[in-house]
Amino acid sequence: MSRSRDRGADFQRQFEGAQTLDGLLDLAGSALNSAQVLARMQAAQAEGTPYSALIPTLFEDEPRFPSPDIARRLYQNLLGLWDLVEEGKPVRLDDGPRPPRPKKVKPTPPAPFHPNEPSAEFVEAAWRYLEDDEKARTRLTHSFENRQDALLGALDAAGLTDEGYGVARHLLFELFAMLELGWPPGLTPVSPAALEADTDAPPVPQPLRDYADEALYEAEQDEEQPLSSEELEVVRRLVRRGLAALWSARKGR
Repeated sequence: MSRSRDRGADFQRQFEGAQTLDGLLDLAGSALNSAQVLARMQAAQAEGTPYSALIPTLFEDEPRFPSPDIARRLYQNLLGLWDLVEEGKPVRLDDGPRPPRPKKVKPTPPAPFHPNEPSAEFVEAAWRYLEDDEKARTRLTHSFENRQDALLGALDAAGLTDEGYGVARHLLFELFAMLELGWPPGLTPVSPAALEADTDAPPVPQPLRDYADEALYEAEQDEEQPLSSEELEVVRRLVRRGLAALWSARKGR
């Protein structure tokens, strides 16, 4: 439908379809049908002719109207059709079935990296999947919140600002989700002791570290709410220990 423009309390510019407009044109004494009117409107707009100059040419003689309601409805439809052409919107003049809408392509999860380590290509594919599939992201968010109490508790106790907490939590969730997607056996809950370790044991794959470092760099460079250098170091330490703990929490490794 076209946009509505009030011209009085009851006047709305709205094209109701070819069958309705054809009947109104016939009642008003026009020899044209909807397809011919549409073609004239398209030509007029291409030439820069306003609708006020075009509409009178749709009638050989003065239009006749059985009632004011018929007149109003005809001009509502004509101006509604004009608006559709002006906006470049498609105009259907037949009453046949509408073409089927293209099916939305369901996002495809990345292929697991188990039993090996994730590649940079896996990390990129996993990130895009989390961005595109809202249901999968919601499911993994619930899993993260329900199973990683120690990780979330460490964030709560770190004394971060809202911005720092948000960056750390979001990043650790994404890393958790990537591991869940790529390691089908899943992860066990991280132990509080694992979060105290200063070294990666076993070493964390470089693509995961690179992803975390890039996200932290972007947080530092954020134009609206950049993290201070002091808080960034706290967040970086929490993320690195959390990532190492998550990597060590893989089941059946």
